[in-house]
Amino acid sequence: MIGNILDKILGYSHQQYIKSEILAPLGLTHTFGLLSEVDSTEVSSGYYTEYDCAVKMLDFVSPGGSMIATIDDVGIFLRALNDGSLLNDDEHTGLLPGYQSIARYHKSIDAVVVQFVNTTGGDTWTISNIVYKRIIKILSRKSS
Repeated sequence: MIGNILDKILGYSHQQYIKSEILAPLGLTHTFGLLSEVDSTEVSSGYYTEYDCAVKMLDFVSPGGSMIATIDDVGIFLRALNDGSLLNDDEHTGLLPGYQSIARYHKSIDAVVVQFVNTTGGDTWTISNIVYKRIIKILSRKSS
């Protein structure tokens, strides 16, 4: 619904707004709003317990979770998000059927840590959080 509201207020696609107002100023050239904008062989397959096959070619056009990006672009975005040059938020996670991500800036180690998981359903979110916290613990030890 928010995408439709944005489209109506803007008079054009919210995806174009995101490209011109967020992606372009940050130099994010490997971030896309639709799977149809990328070579499907370059996208990892996602799996969801409700579907028998990979869900990587489903376009999710909602502004709440429809972006495809490389790890480098996610890192650039998160650094801008957390240093206050984009938004004043301190974490970013996402979940779509078949995919989930945790990506956060950790000031104590001055690092953006990104975890992509290409399956959802069941306990995968809980397991992903446990693994992510262990990664941060290891990185924290190495930086001190």
